[in-house]
Amino acid sequence: MKQTRMNLLWPVFVAVLCLLSGAHVALAQTKVSISHIVIGPNQVPLWIAHEQGIFAKYGIDAQLLDEPTTGDFQFRVFGTPAMIAAVAAGRDLKVVLSLDSGRVINHLVARPDIKTTDDLRGKRFGVTRIGTGFWIFSMLALEHLVLDPKRDRIDIIEVGGDTPQLAQALGAGEIDAAMLDPAQSTQLQAKGFTLLLDMTPANISAVQQALVVNGTYLREHPNVVEKVVAGLMEGIAFSLSSANKDIVLKTLMAHLKISSPTAAESGYRAFLARVNRKPYGSVAAMQNLQRVMALNDPKVLNVKVEQLIEDRFVRRLDQGGAIDRLYSAYGVQ
Repeated sequence: MKQTRMNLLWPVFVAVLCLLSGAHVALAQTKVSISHIVIGPNQVPLWIAHEQGIFAKYGIDAQLLDEPTTGDFQFRVFGTPAMIAAVAAGRDLKVVLSLDSGRVINHLVARPDIKTTDDLRGKRFGVTRIGTGFWIFSMLALEHLVLDPKRDRIDIIEVGGDTPQLAQALGAGEIDAAMLDPAQSTQLQAKGFTLLLDMTPANISAVQQALVVNGTYLREHPNVVEKVVAGLMEGIAFSLSSANKDIVLKTLMAHLKISSPTAAESGYRAFLARVNRKPYGSVAAMQNLQRVMALNDPKVLNVKVEQLIEDRFVRRLDQGGAIDRLYSAYGVQ
C-alpha cells in the first residue's frame, strides 16, 4: 500500500518541482529553521511535513524550534496578531502561507461550579498573553456574550506558555475560565468542567496561523521559501487524507500532550474545520483581529495588513494545478 501511494505521488512530486524551478529531482538539502511557539491542531501540517520527511523531499532540512526566538528569524509559524504587532514595531515580515481559515472554533470552558455565562462576572479569565491569539479569542467571545471585562469585573490573567499550559492552569484552579482548543476542551469536559460557549456557530474570523518569513530572507532566498511553501502544502494534503488519519491522531496526541483518544478526535475535527485547503492569507480576518488588538495597542492600526501578505508562491502552485494534483494523489475530496 505504501509503495502504491509513493508510485502515485512521484509524478505529482516531480510536477511540483518542475513548477517551482524546472529543476532536477535530486535536490541538495538546504538547512532552515522554523520556529513555532503556539501549539494547537492548526500546526499539524508543519509537524507532518517535518516528521514524515516531506520537507526533505523538496530539498529542505528543517529544524523546528518550539521556543521563542530573539532577533531576526528565517521562518516562523505563529498567529497573525504577533506578526502585526511586530510589524507595528518596525519588523519586516511577510505571510507566505496560511495554515487555517481564521475561523474561530474555540471553546469557552469554565470550572465545574460555573454553570452560566452570567457566572463569569467577577471571575478570573485566563489567556496566554494579552495581545496575542487566545486573548483575541477571549475578547471576541466576551463581545459575543455581551460581557465587558471592566464593567463586569472580569480579571484577565496572563498564564504564559501555550494552550496546554492554559488548560493546565484551568484544571489546577489557577483561573476560572479560558478559551481552549476543542481537544483540551473535550478532555476537561470529561472531568466535569463546563462548556459555556462553542464559537463555531458564530462564524467569526480572526487569527490565522501563518507561515511568516523574514523580509530580508525572502528577498535573498525566494527559491528556498518556495520549496518550504511547497513542502508545507504537501503536509496539508497528507494531513487531510483519510488514509493518514491514524498518523495525524498520533501526532496530535504527542504534540498537544493529550492521552485521551476522544480528545484527539476532537482536535482532529477542529483541524479539518479550520484547515486552509488553498492556503492564501485573509485580509478580512487580519483586519478583524487588528480591530480587537487596537483595544490594547492602538499603534497596530498604522499597519496596512493588505501589504503583509505575499501569496505568489501559493498562487503559483494553485494556478499551475499542483495543489489539485496533490489532493488527487492523496485521495482528498
